Amino acid sequence: MSDRWEPAVFKTRVDEVLHRFVAQEADQFAAVDPLLGPVADQLEAAVADGKRLRAAFCYWGWRAVGQPDSDALVRAAASMELVHAAAVVHDDLIDDSPLRHGRPTAHVALRGAVRHRPHADAAARSLAMLVGDLLTALAGQLFATSGLPAAYLARARPLWVVMARELIAGECLEILRTGAGPDTKASLKVIRYKTAKYTVEQPLLIGGALAGAGERLREGYSAYGLPLGEAFQLRDDLLGLFGDPERTGKAGADDVRGHRPTALLAETWRLADDNDRARLRTLLGRPDLDAAALDTVREVMRRLKAPDRIEALITARVEEALDALHELDVPAHAAGALTSLAQSAANRLS
Repeated sequence: MSDRWEPAVFKTRVDEVLHRFVAQEADQFAAVDPLLGPVADQLEAAVADGKRLRAAFCYWGWRAVGQPDSDALVRAAASMELVHAAAVVHDDLIDDSPLRHGRPTAHVALRGAVRHRPHADAAARSLAMLVGDLLTALAGQLFATSGLPAAYLARARPLWVVMARELIAGECLEILRTGAGPDTKASLKVIRYKTAKYTVEQPLLIGGALAGAGERLREGYSAYGLPLGEAFQLRDDLLGLFGDPERTGKAGADDVRGHRPTALLAETWRLADDNDRARLRTLLGRPDLDAAALDTVREVMRRLKAPDRIEALITARVEEALDALHELDVPAHAAGALTSLAQSAANRLS
């Protein structure tokens, strides 16, 4: 791979690593017993799609130190996508989301494997939980067997514990705040721990640690990665309600039906008057929310300009990230790639 950042080429490299590795692991898993076939299929489904942003940030965390392109590093970076795949399976299970990338989520797809058993839905959810657990274990295995020197891996290994702790803390905070009084500051904290850190900051830091990055560069990675990761999730929240479902592949009503602590809902509540709040109370958290009711929520949000407020938060965070990047002494090709990644992470349509 040249110094010129070619996202499609990089994605192909990561996809090849992931698909080959997970297919081999799925085959070994299914070989235990034929009954495990549907579960093995969900391992492969979990890595079938994705932008591979987390792998890209890990890769450029390595390259920005001055290290050359490396197939072993691409394998290590691909392990970030298995962390994400595990988080997605667990998150969809927690949120009871029916769709991901336009296909049934793991806990929905696995109902077919247990449809004739008592408590089929609960059994399918248990299977999905275990799929996520196995994906987490496979992430560590892919990282450890990437082919990088043991001394390099040892430098980065402690960051895996930090990444897991912060990701799970964010998931727990979201659960604990779901249905609570909307609070933008609290929502942004959920975003930071649930998404921002493991999407941008930690992959950068892990790539940097593998490459032997110094303290100043690591601090710069955090200064760039945290606001950009927050911008990424704020965009995700907007796309969840206002994006094209054909592009996002997700059910648009999930956040409203679940009364999740998103910054978009919190800002809507903050801007609303008593009449709007009374209206919203009748809609937030309703499992039977239909399309007309969802359109009502969107109409309230637009009238209050809550989406515009989220757009402003996204813009401010991208600017903060790029300002931090410009302060770093990194090779021009790395700065260019990280600038491009910032734009694609925050301004995407899906």
